[in-house]
Amino acid sequence: MKKSDFNYSLPEELIAQAPLAERAASRLLVVPPSPQALADRQVRDLPELLQPGDLLIFNDTRVIPARLFGQKASGGRVEILIERLL
Repeated sequence: MKKSDFNYSLPEELIAQAPLAERAASRLLVVPPSPQALADRQVRDLPELLQPGDLLIFNDTRVIPARLFGQKASGGRVEILIERLL
């Protein structure tokens, strides 16, 4: 497996900037045992999708505005990525 196997295009307009007003309308990626059958659903569909023994993984991380752009006195561009707040 190569790192380049994970490259993909993600248009800026598809990145959520705020949660939906109706949270149940949030998108949900369903990964069944056969990965060829990935399904794009909504959170409101979750009760009908769950079966005994299913595993739910929640990502409750928060994003901080961590990328800073600047320009050196010499004209060169600078990008700083803050990994964590101390």
